[in-house]
Amino acid sequence: MAGIRNSGGVLLLVLAAAVVAMVGGCNGSDDGPADTVLRNGQVVTMDASNSIQQAIAVRDGKIVYVGSDAGTGALIGSKTKVVDLGGRMLMPGFIDAHLHALAGGRALLQCDLAYAPLSHAQLLGKLQACLDASTDKEPGGWLEAVNWDRQSTSALSGDPTKALLDGLNTQRPIAVTSSDFHTVLANSRALALAGITAATPDPSGGSFLRGADGTPTGICEDNGGWQLKAAIPADSDADLLKQGRAALAALRAQGITAFMDAASGEAQAKTFKSLHQLGELTARANLAITVQPGDAAASATNTIATARALASSVDQDTPVAAPGVQSRIVKIFMDGVVNAPGDTGAMLTPYYTNTGTDAAPNWQPGTNLGSVYYPPEVLKPLLLAANDAGMDVHVHATGERAVRQTLDAVQNLRSLRANADFRPAIAHDETVAVADYPRFAALDVMATMSFQWAQRANYSIGETENHLGPDRFARMEPSGSLRNAGARVVHGSDWPIDPFDTFLALKVGVTRSGDPTNPNSPASSSPIYQGKINNDPGLTRTEVLRAITLDAAYQLRLDKAVGSLEAGKLADLIVLDKNFLTVPEEELGRNKVLLTMVGGRIVLALDGFSSALEASARKLSVSDVLSPRGSTGHAVVKGSPHGDGHNH
Repeated sequence: MAGIRNSGGVLLLVLAAAVVAMVGGCNGSDDGPADTVLRNGQVVTMDASNSIQQAIAVRDGKIVYVGSDAGTGALIGSKTKVVDLGGRMLMPGFIDAHLHALAGGRALLQCDLAYAPLSHAQLLGKLQACLDASTDKEPGGWLEAVNWDRQSTSALSGDPTKALLDGLNTQRPIAVTSSDFHTVLANSRALALAGITAATPDPSGGSFLRGADGTPTGICEDNGGWQLKAAIPADSDADLLKQGRAALAALRAQGITAFMDAASGEAQAKTFKSLHQLGELTARANLAITVQPGDAAASATNTIATARALASSVDQDTPVAAPGVQSRIVKIFMDGVVNAPGDTGAMLTPYYTNTGTDAAPNWQPGTNLGSVYYPPEVLKPLLLAANDAGMDVHVHATGERAVRQTLDAVQNLRSLRANADFRPAIAHDETVAVADYPRFAALDVMATMSFQWAQRANYSIGETENHLGPDRFARMEPSGSLRNAGARVVHGSDWPIDPFDTFLALKVGVTRSGDPTNPNSPASSSPIYQGKINNDPGLTRTEVLRAITLDAAYQLRLDKAVGSLEAGKLADLIVLDKNFLTVPEEELGRNKVLLTMVGGRIVLALDGFSSALEASARKLSVSDVLSPRGSTGHAVVKGSPHGDGHNH
């Protein structure tokens, strides 16, 4: 593929391999044999020249050699574990630069609506089944349902209300969270327990949908949903550990060796710090600490100081072989979602509305521009305070106005802090004004994209397409345009917003279309979801791999330690069943990870590589924690009848 240097230049390759072999041999003779040698493979290094080698050697959790098979000879001792790759592709471990790990683990333990398109009747049936399976929770235990596809329910039967849930056979309070985490549907008892009435004002950064008399309908948007869910009793420490362990099992299966939990607070800090202390982390945890717009408006300095204090309580100064916890990023939610019926992403021009009829629609610009939760006079000093405290920012912005105002705030910081070591990222970027494409590179702002959203799906076509209008829809999910304009594009799955399927996401990043044979792709459920979403360019295979390796490491300030396979870096790597660089395009999303190594420790090994898994690590095998469903996307913890779930 373009960008990957092949082995055609035989003489140059032999000379280069000889040089590397001599260096590796010196390291081996000076420091002893390697702990592990993996050879006879296609070692895709993701180094500066995108070189492909044959073998890699690891000692004390670090890479000590990358080169030819012959060059490993001096590094193999009597105790060296030698793994024959059988020609398979070995590459740096995946780095998921934006997900919600603890929420994903929690989702695996809740009532799971499985992202399915549900009518009102079907939604009631799923919820009643979960209630019937947990009658011991009557009458006061909360039922939390997750992975609800609000867009499909709205399209099939209209937006549901509390009245629908009130018809269930239960006295329990119910909270149904949409897969995008931006909507919570509550029944009357849940609203009452949360103290939400007609007199309750909308919170900063959110709202309660209301009837004509001002009474809440049960739909709670953004911080309105979090206000509702604040009434749910807090999870115990034991619950949090169980959720964290379930998340780590799912991450191992996906080949993810480092991740950023993109909306972290005390629960994430407590959980991942405890798992680190217990020696149970199997991926490098990075926590982005969420701040609130009301706090920032009151005092940017105090808001950042509070976030910094929490981050410092868990932050590991320097990455070492054993995975630990880092926290040096502030998370800011600039707006909501651009997907109908939410339409809360902040736009430069209004969303479209149907001025005609269902039978003869006439879509025209309306009055809704969405909402910005941090106006410029709040955002600019907040970014300055974050930089001055040594923290980067990660900004959720789906609408083009939210993206532009974030870029403006970064430009303000660059002008006032010309020499700042500052790595800002804007997550999602679902709609970006064309004039703003080159500003990402000019201001050194990363675009953290969820590649799987660039496919035809219930959340992208239909009502969302109509509400965005033809111009915005034609440039929706502009990862290719941003990359072509020089932006550093990074991948973050945003799990559990969608089924956890990294290879499907990478496939969509290249083709901008789903996979009709993949059960996690909307294209598998209906012909209307097949084909390209629009004509924005895709990324190359090399570019999507760099987005989930070295560029993701850069976002997390791990690029000196991981993200590419080079001598001196930590040994975070994965082995793939199929070579991502050479398989036919339609098979890009049908792959799996056979071996995952973090800091030199094998934490997952499947099929022919299972013998490489140390006895001490066998208990970490995904099959011991998850049902087989986990290997294809959405995992279910054994013994749990249910599942939980934030969207673009």
